[in-house]
Amino acid sequence: MKNIVVESFTMDHTAVEAPFVRKCSVVKTPNGDVITKFDLRFMQPNKEVMPTGAIHAIEHLMAGFIREELEGVVDISPMGCRTGFYLIVVGELSEEMVAKALMSSLEKILRSEEVPAANPVQCGNYRDLCLFGAKEYSKEVLRKLKQKYNG
Repeated sequence: MKNIVVESFTMDHTAVEAPFVRKCSVVKTPNGDVITKFDLRFMQPNKEVMPTGAIHAIEHLMAGFIREELEGVVDISPMGCRTGFYLIVVGELSEEMVAKALMSSLEKILRSEEVPAANPVQCGNYRDLCLFGAKEYSKEVLRKLKQKYNG
């Protein structure tokens, strides 16, 4: 049997301090394209979690906002542990570029008046979205990220 290494299982979740942006992996495809995965950690692992309504609303809002900030976004998805998101992009970006884009996206969430695609046609669980929660978590994460990345 092939030995499979899951990158996120190799990180010591007790040794990190959230929030942070971490480049998880860079993959070069057989055609020479580069795909980069980032860990956008909002909450302290094993100590804090976002409720599903808040993380789900942040996911909907970030789907558009992060694409306004960065080119080549393939996907942004919440982590099952509800402590953050994975961002996958085509190309190799720096953690600083992604952190700046994330902070700008969080600022846009704070100005949002509705959650996009909050209906049964566009979302598989549209009743579990909380704009208020999304704004509260975004505000706190943004404050901490600004301290970390802007000095």
